[in-house]
Formats: sequence, structure tokens, C-alpha cells
Amino acid sequence: MDTAPSKHYAICLLDDDRFLIDMYALKFRSLGHTVTPNARGEELLAFLREHPEQDAVLLDVVMPGLTGFEVLETIRKENLAPGAAVIMLTNQGADTDLERARELHADGYIIKASSIPSEVVARTTEVIEAKKAKAV
Repeated sequence: MDTAPSKHYAICLLDDDRFLIDMYALKFRSLGHTVTPNARGEELLAFLREHPEQDAVLLDVVMPGLTGFEVLETIRKENLAPGAAVIMLTNQGADTDLERARELHADGYIIKASSIPSEVVARTTEVIEAKKAKAV
């Protein structure tokens, strides 16, 4: 049975952990998705300004330079990647972090430590599809 998704999405990843970003990129790509990995928030924002047609943006919170929350705030202020589902993919699970994500209108929040890569991919796909369904 073919488990590849019928739809292929453009996904941006922001994480400063090279191992994790490579692992998630490999998992998404193995299912046919296009992945743009970024190790710094500034890089991701520059990419989104040039390529706004993304389906999802996954952000780690704790980053050198701009934090994931600061990147999300800029995405919202500048209306970057307007159709993209923005998902926090982090190990930060405090109530204050969840509340900040809600305030900035994150579309999803995934705790890395309690999710295996296939769960991250499945949850990301669910959030993308829910966002696209709302837009119709």
C-alpha cells in the first residue's frame, strides 16, 4: 500500500540543531514534500520575503539571534507566507510559551521531545489541511 501523501507541500524549517533539521527534512522529503531548512531566523525571513508561497513554516523557539517567537511576530507583521500554517516545533512547553504562541496566532504547537518524526509530519499535514479548508 502506498503511504505517500496525495498532496505535496512546500515546508520551511527553522532549527539551529543540524541533526534535527536534517532528520525532519529527510522525513518530509521522503514523502515528496519540498523542504527549505534554515538555521537562523534572519535567513528564514529573507527566504519568505522572496518565496511567500509556502504551505507550512515550522519554528523552533530557542534560537541564536531571533527567537522563533520573534520570527513568528515578524511573519505576522509583514504578512509573510500568508497562506502558510505556522507551527511551533520546540521543546518549550511552559504555559507561558503556549500562550505566547496563541497570542501570535500560531496554527499549531508540537513538542519535539514527545513526538517522533512521523508524528511531526502527520501533525504538520493535518494543520496545513485544516488551514487550507478554512481558507476555502
